[in-house]
Amino acid sequence: SGLGQVTIVALHGPGEEAEVDFGEATIILAGEPITVHLFHLRLSCSGKGVTLAALAPDQTAFLEGHAVAFERLGGVPARIRYDNLRSAVKRILAGRDREEADRFVALRSHYGFDSFFCLPGEEGSHEKGGVEGEVGRFRRRHLVPVPEVASMAELDELLVAADRRDEGRRIAGRRETVAEAFAAERPSLRPLPDEPFDATLPLRLSVDRKARVCVRQRWYSVPARLAGREVRGRLGARRLEVITEGRVVARHERSPVKGSQTLHLDHYLEVLVRKPGALPGSLTLVQARESGAFTSTHERFWTRARRRLGDAAGPRALHVVLVLHRGLPVIGVHGRVGAGVRVGATVTDRVGMGGRRIG
Repeated sequence: SGLGQVTIVALHGPGEEAEVDFGEATIILAGEPITVHLFHLRLSCSGKGVTLAALAPDQTAFLEGHAVAFERLGGVPARIRYDNLRSAVKRILAGRDREEADRFVALRSHYGFDSFFCLPGEEGSHEKGGVEGEVGRFRRRHLVPVPEVASMAELDELLVAADRRDEGRRIAGRRETVAEAFAAERPSLRPLPDEPFDATLPLRLSVDRKARVCVRQRWYSVPARLAGREVRGRLGARRLEVITEGRVVARHERSPVKGSQTLHLDHYLEVLVRKPGALPGSLTLVQARESGAFTSTHERFWTRARRRLGDAAGPRALHVVLVLHRGLPVIGVHGRVGAGVRVGATVTDRVGMGGRRIG
């Protein structure tokens, strides 16, 4: 005990400071329990927080978390307080001096905020503020019982709704709600830059003979015409984009499972029309059914087309219908296909939008 261990209660003015930390939570994703990592940024003055989930507590999730949080807050605090997260700190020096990670320096420069790092170990435990307790409180209040979601995008929606509900609470000792306090604090935040920070990790990828790229021991499909070629990728905390000739040709939600294959049926249509017998037993068809991309309407059309045209021409008729989804509204295509099923239409009938013939 002694005067050296006495801490002073801090008072944070509007827009002056925020705190950031990671925590863990268990969810049921597509029927399987997994651990996700919660990025939480909390304004010290109003208590307004932004929570995001990632599959790994890596630097991409850390940087993207800041960019999304600033967008949702509509501004940037002057300073952010951190524990000594590896995503931000390359090396701990004497006292509070840190050698910061290059991409974290780029993030700070882009948004113009200062960093404050807590002292390591027990010496700095009192400096972490309320954010560590906030992660636990958020988890207990909003993620119990364990939420079941079909995708990370659905989990994002759940977290946004939870942050909004938190705006109605009153922090101990305060009369106003978090929403009321944030309304007063928001004008004091620094303005957002003209463009958001690109937190994605650039990649160079090779496409294999099965029209897949491998990213962190997970396989993702690309259009079959790219088999054997080199492409570029952008890996975000929740999504992967594949780019060639300056154009995004594939988008996937990141998979939580090592060794998994995430395949889009559309990427293989040109192959399947040449090999119609490969469609019924393909993994890509199974995944298309599970995701809802291949609907019961498609199933009925395919069954009728095979019955009337045979096992070779029938899948080709289905192929033309699926190609329509690339350039026409999904609802419109489904409506025409559904009508075609009801009247017995097949490949030579008008299923395309606006009287377009398929076949």
